[in-house]
Amino acid sequence: MAITWQVFWVIVGGTIVTIIPRVFPLVVLSKLNIPQLGLRWLAHIPVAIMAALLAQELLLPTKEFSYFWDNIRLLAALPALLVAVITRSLLGTVVVGIFSMMALRWFL
Repeated sequence: MAITWQVFWVIVGGTIVTIIPRVFPLVVLSKLNIPQLGLRWLAHIPVAIMAALLAQELLLPTKEFSYFWDNIRLLAALPALLVAVITRSLLGTVVVGIFSMMALRWFL
């Protein structure tokens, strides 16, 4: 495929549009002095995002709300949650979650 000037400028434009939203906040926020309250608030964002992703996957597996007894993913998440709370081990949580899901699919 021959690269024309039009394709070249599209690639350059795409690069600029991709880099600006990533670099601009880093440059601006590195020069700002964020108050302690703001830093505490920002610390909760990853947990909130993970909770939202998990809730969507567990409660809406078919794009409709699924009740507890019909939802195999939610049933498999309970032992994984228990292991996560008790052991605080990511590997243990993932392994228990996988085996719980496998066992529920096998027997149900």
